[in-house]
Order: sequence, then structure tokens, then C-alpha cells
Amino acid sequence: MTNLSGKMKAVVCYGPEDYRVEEVPVPKIGKEEVLIKVEACGVCGSDVKAYYGSDMYWAGEDPWLKAPVIPGHEFYGVVVELGEGAAEKFELKVGDRVTADQINPCGKCRFCQTGKYWMCEVHNIYGFQKDVAEGAMAEYMKFSSTSKIHKITDGVTPEEASLIEPMGCAIHTVQRANIEFEDVVVMAGAGTLGLCMIQLIALKTPKKLIVLDVNEKRLEMAKKFGADICINPKEEDAVKKVKELTDGYGCDVYIEATGSPIGVTQGLEMVRKLGRFIEFSVFGKETTTDWSVIGDRKELDIRGSHLSPYTYPIAIDLFERKLVTAEGIVTHSYKLEDFVEAFQKAQMPDAIKVLLKP
Repeated sequence: MTNLSGKMKAVVCYGPEDYRVEEVPVPKIGKEEVLIKVEACGVCGSDVKAYYGSDMYWAGEDPWLKAPVIPGHEFYGVVVELGEGAAEKFELKVGDRVTADQINPCGKCRFCQTGKYWMCEVHNIYGFQKDVAEGAMAEYMKFSSTSKIHKITDGVTPEEASLIEPMGCAIHTVQRANIEFEDVVVMAGAGTLGLCMIQLIALKTPKKLIVLDVNEKRLEMAKKFGADICINPKEEDAVKKVKELTDGYGCDVYIEATGSPIGVTQGLEMVRKLGRFIEFSVFGKETTTDWSVIGDRKELDIRGSHLSPYTYPIAIDLFERKLVTAEGIVTHSYKLEDFVEAFQKAQMPDAIKVLLKP
């Protein structure tokens, strides 16, 4: 066991636009807990929304985000210390490369007790709740005894390892879509998650995969990853084009990963009657639509997709077998001290996945 003590460098969130790089104590681990040295932490769209004060994180007298807290829920690292019983429980040793599900489940609620840990009623997500779920924008990070920890195999590159969390989320979303060979699938949004989903949808070999995005660089990547047709809604009428490609019926499956309200209303218009609409995005503001489209007009299957239950091993295996890639998706890396620049870059058209590397 490595006896680590003293201080470490970390980004600490105190409130909207009040994030600071500080020297904080290295986490102390207890029974069945694991300490890792963080190798990389991705900047998620939700991190950026939290930084700029989105109501979904900060609203009310008891906001969901519990500050002060170290942010960061897309991570991987190397085991440096194992608490009593952790080596046996998680089958780990010092030096192993690992990651963990972004949720730190309570293990006690009805969802955890029935295997549905990703919907844990307590719902502590690493990087959003102080003390119980400190994140990975730091030199070291602690996994709890209830964490879902996964070893990363040798064939997975560092870039791929940093993309396991988004790929896991993408896998769950595509699983929720139940894509069939004869389906025309529309993937709305070709950011990090969309580009991961495109690779996975292509492995499902649907009849046609159509990708929508307003960023031409991302559409080029979508084509490379398996899209049959790419549409820029700023340049042409996406609904009209999809209808034309489907004899006027609309697509069979629509996956929403734009994070923009127009992604919802556009999708409800272009999906066919009895189609499947999969909602993944986290929205920064309220989205409204005519709900009669869902029931009275089209009888749609509306399915949400949350987190990445049981998908990390699948993501690791797909990377290991080179069936999916991080190439071109991870675009920028920054030091912890430059986190503000990293958050700003994450919103720029030339960036896709931005990493912090302690």
C-alpha cells in the first residue's frame, strides 16, 4: 500500500463562474475504497453548463450541485492505493489502469437493490456532490466501496481510455433505440456523444444513417464514421430532406443529442408515425412542444437515455477490438491550471472533446 499524504492540486467549484485551482488534501481512503492518480478528465457539456450557472444545477434553496466540490466525471487513472478489502472486491492491484461509472450509487435504495443502480434515488454523480462524490479535475481521486470500477485493458490507448464514459453513454442510448436492419436512423448532433453513437449505429448496419449538425467539420467526421447522408439544417430543410429520403413517411428512429430545443421539435416532425424518439441531451433551458404529436397524431415511443449502465465493459472491449475509435474526437488537452481556457475551448466550433490532464 502506498502511503500518500499531504496536498494535491485540484479545481474546486464554489459557485457559478467561481471555480479555483487550489491545494487540497489528497483523499484518504477507507475500507474497500480505491485511490487513483488521475491521468485525464474530460470536459463534458454539463461541466460547462454548471460553470455558467445553469438552473438545472444551481436552482432552488437546495441545488443538486453541492459545492464546494471538485468537478469531473469523465476520467481514468492508475491505482495508487487500495483500502482494506478493495483488492479482493474489485480484483485490482496497484498500477492497474481503471475507470468507474460516473455515478457513485448508494447501494441501498430500491433501484440499487434491484440492479438499476444508474437510477439510484440518492444519485450522487462524481464531480457534483461534495464529500461523497468528489470528481476528477484533480491529481488524485477516490472511488467508494459502492463504485462500479472497471479495469482498462492494455490494447486501449490513452485517448480511448479518456473517452470510455462518453462511449458508455452512447452505447446505452443506441441500445435504447432498438435499431433494426431495415430502419432509417437520424442522429441529431455530431458532438462527442453523437460521434460515438454514429460509430455504434454503423455497427448495427441500419438501412440508412442520416446525421444532422450545423458544424461542417463534424459532419465530415460523421461521414468517416459511417453516416450515409449528412445534412446541415442551416443550409437545407432537414425535415423536408428526411421525408424525401423516406417516401414521405419520416425516419424510423430519431436520436436527439444536440442539447438544443430545436433538436426536439425538429425530431418530432421528421420521425414517422409509430416511430422511436430517443432523448439523450441535457438542456440548459426548458424545451416545449406540442405533446399531441406524441400521442394523438403519431403514437410515438419516447425513450429517455440516462448514463451508461453496464456499458463500460462493452466500451472497453469495442476499443480493444478497434471497432470504435477516439481518433479525431479528442481534440484538445489542457493543464488543470488552464481549466477556464479549457471550458471556453469546449464551446468552440473547432473543438470536440477537450481534456484536462493533471
